Amino acid sequence: MKYHDYYATLGVARNASQDEIKRAYRKLAQKHHPDRNKGEGAEEKFKEINEAYDVLGDAQKRARYDALGSGYHHGDEFGAGPGGPGGPGGFGGGFGGDDFAAGGFSDFFSQFFGGGPGGPGGPGGAGQGGAGQGRRVRGQDVEAEAPVPLSLLVTGGAHTIRISDGRGGARSLKVNVPAGSTPGRRIRLTGQGQPSPMGGPAGDLYLVLTLREEDRDRVEGNNIIQELPITPWEAALGAKVPVTLPDGKRISMSVPAGSQSGRKLRIPKRGFAGGDLMLVLMIYTPPAKTDEAREFYEEMRTSMPFDPR
Repeated sequence: MKYHDYYATLGVARNASQDEIKRAYRKLAQKHHPDRNKGEGAEEKFKEINEAYDVLGDAQKRARYDALGSGYHHGDEFGAGPGGPGGPGGFGGGFGGDDFAAGGFSDFFSQFFGGGPGGPGGPGGAGQGGAGQGRRVRGQDVEAEAPVPLSLLVTGGAHTIRISDGRGGARSLKVNVPAGSTPGRRIRLTGQGQPSPMGGPAGDLYLVLTLREEDRDRVEGNNIIQELPITPWEAALGAKVPVTLPDGKRISMSVPAGSQSGRKLRIPKRGFAGGDLMLVLMIYTPPAKTDEAREFYEEMRTSMPFDPR
């Protein structure tokens, strides 16, 4: 059986902290997730990454894994000699015939961590008296992005999202988004992760709140950026114009006389986590579709000579 170097899989040192392991896992999982990476071998790499994190991300499993010794390297044959795993006095009591993979995990994982034949909790393994009762293994946790409207992050409320089921399909889930959430917040849905391969409880689903594609350019840190269309006469003369805030409320905003496109008006504490709402003025010119409109623009050109360049 091949030894798996989980530290090498995640690209971390053997003395890495749990936070370092978690960060490395999230970065690699996003890079190789089958929904994002359609390259050859991405799905297999994604499984390897999840297997490594399932062990190193759990303090007890990591301690058991480290106890196997650091003298082995990825791909080395992991023997079942006396005193070694699988031999007399070792973790398991023999590997049996067929390879066993719990939920797509490798035979190495299954023997020592998944309750497979000869593994902890399996027949002849480290379970109670080797009576043959398999350990109830919990399903894997899953992390997925949940794009939501910007307004929902501010106001909070129920929202239905669709996420991949990992088998080419999708499922709909209803989630309650807390008011005042910021992009990147994680929401845990208990029991909505991967089902257990051993009859145990399902894992949890962690939803990472993100903005929809059409909202991505409207956030800078905790500030929300919105474009405010105005007319040339409102910009030149000043005006009171209606503004819809992210929470849906409508207010009247003063546009200073002599404003130009690009000028920013600030509304304090209407962004995320105490941030501001920044209104960017954009001057929109009426189209010259009629003779009267064209004559009006001709008069402006002659009576108001102006070169903005």
